[in-house]
Amino acid sequence: MPEPQRAQERQALDDLVSLIYEELRRLASLVRRNEASATTNTTALVHEAWLKLKDSPELATTSVPHFKAIAAKAMRQVLVDEARRRSALKRGGAAEIVFVPLSDSAWGMASCDEELLALDIALEELAGMNPRQVRIVESRFFGGLNVAETSAALGVSESVIERDWRVAKAWLASRIRPGVE
Repeated sequence: MPEPQRAQERQALDDLVSLIYEELRRLASLVRRNEASATTNTTALVHEAWLKLKDSPELATTSVPHFKAIAAKAMRQVLVDEARRRSALKRGGAAEIVFVPLSDSAWGMASCDEELLALDIALEELAGMNPRQVRIVESRFFGGLNVAETSAALGVSESVIERDWRVAKAWLASRIRPGVE
């Protein structure tokens, strides 16, 4: 790719992030709200997510809902990496998987590293069966997108989003809750 075109794409991506920076901070604050063990504040979470996205200037040509869905995935990666680092510092990490309540956004966010890591493991397993459901969970749970925004970001109908959201929540709950079939 020619350097002037890459510079233009990079500037367009910077402009997009500037436009939605406050929205990203709002989403990050929802994610951080119930995580008492967090060492990364809201601003740092947005910045860490931006570092994951900055080398992808082609994102500037995506729609705002699609960009927010991608940013949600980046925030998930940052949070999971952070939880893994903290867990690695503990003696042997977490031995028990605990219940993670899934609400329509991060209001019900996992409150400890073990819950976040259990959710991440379950999402990785779900990705092998239904990647769209994982993108829906990332968009709704980590990104705080509503049904319409998620529909626009993924290019499927709202009824598909609602159905897949219900199925994904039920499947994840059965994987995360010990003894639930």
